[in-house]
Amino acid sequence: MTEVPFKVTDPQRIPTPRYYDEEFYKLEVEKLWPHMWQMACRLEQIENVGDWIEYSNLGRSVIVTRTKDGVRAFHNACRHRGVPLAEIGGHGNCKSQGFICPFHGWRWNGEGKNTFVYGRHLFDERQLDPADLALRACRTEEALGCVFINWDDDAPSLRDTIGPVLDRLEKRNHSGQRAEWCFATELPANWKTAMEAFMEGYHVMRTHPQLQRAVPGLYNTMYGHDTGGIGDQVNPNWTKQQNIDAQVRNLELMSEGMAGMVHAKEVEIARQIPADILPDDPEQMLMHWFGAVQHQVVEQLRARGEDVPDLNALAVSDPVHSVEFIFPHYFLLPFFTSTSAYRIRPTGPETCLFEIWSLTHFPKGEEPAPVMEPTVLPYNSDQFPTIPRQDYSNIPIQQIGLHAKGFDFMRLSKEKEGMISNYNRIIDGHLAGVAADKLAAATHTLGGNFDGQIFEYDF
Repeated sequence: MTEVPFKVTDPQRIPTPRYYDEEFYKLEVEKLWPHMWQMACRLEQIENVGDWIEYSNLGRSVIVTRTKDGVRAFHNACRHRGVPLAEIGGHGNCKSQGFICPFHGWRWNGEGKNTFVYGRHLFDERQLDPADLALRACRTEEALGCVFINWDDDAPSLRDTIGPVLDRLEKRNHSGQRAEWCFATELPANWKTAMEAFMEGYHVMRTHPQLQRAVPGLYNTMYGHDTGGIGDQVNPNWTKQQNIDAQVRNLELMSEGMAGMVHAKEVEIARQIPADILPDDPEQMLMHWFGAVQHQVVEQLRARGEDVPDLNALAVSDPVHSVEFIFPHYFLLPFFTSTSAYRIRPTGPETCLFEIWSLTHFPKGEEPAPVMEPTVLPYNSDQFPTIPRQDYSNIPIQQIGLHAKGFDFMRLSKEKEGMISNYNRIIDGHLAGVAADKLAAATHTLGGNFDGQIFEYDF
């Protein structure tokens, strides 16, 4: 067991040095990331045999490739002198030439087998044993339309680690989605500072005021003074049409602000539902409207040839939250049939790489070309969609504030900011060396924990 500096001892108070202390960061690099399942790429990026893409994090690099036997990953190092075979951030197809070391020209095929050594006579035979020369494999698992890798050969499987939320998400056919676009930026903030901005919706009122203005009852019911049910989202002074128009406007703003979370084609369908068919009772009105919207989204998109799930059936059998976290660094934001996805990677104690995808379904044969590289922008660029641009306005200045004299810990709501506490204490468990089965059981509680409560763990 390892002594963890700045350990979370009060679940409602998170010590601030965890977000900038060099030694704490080094402990994460050593004890956490090498043992985690990391989202390495989307499956459409390696559609054909020989397709490959490089993934790296904290000085470790792998080549993810599609072989004739399926997806595999290899540690990105020539078995001669260690030079990376694939360019960092690169992608391509190795079917014709394989992977060629830029240093001495040694070569490997897509299955990791060595096929050429220049000047073989210069080496002892024991140096050229085929099994020893083969590229070293890295563990992979496929889920949610992605390839996940783990540098730890002994870590629990992805499914054992993440838990039931993975199955609930998979039933929404995330594997059938394709990326429309991807943006990336380096944020001047610790990776956890960036992560935690998306673990609660409590920030909407101030950070995303356009959403609050559109349907104030919705957010006040969840975070403000209202404590009632769905009926409190209805303005009693408005007509049914005005109330439904407000809901449609909220969807429009989410679509304009994020795209993948609510797609424009879904908003178009939501506009078609007439208010006069809805019951007058406020509680029933919105429930019927959302049900009708989801039904029509499914029917109309299926008619276009899109393989989308039955949203109303899933809402009963396998509900998910509007934000779901795949520990330690991947978020999915599903709403109807489309999704936004976030991936965060640390680049230093107070910097991180933040990527955003817009994901949706397409009719078979009409899929766009895979998005192989993100559009990289400054974090304060006005080219980002509205919602992440608003989030990025807070994250860097929060990182500065974490250094303020006398600000020793963050104060969390035990009702709505519980995920921040829960995942920080799970990180502490990894740093301390807690048994893998206990950590996996705790990680399961992060599924559906958006806007959630604080849990107790036995470590």
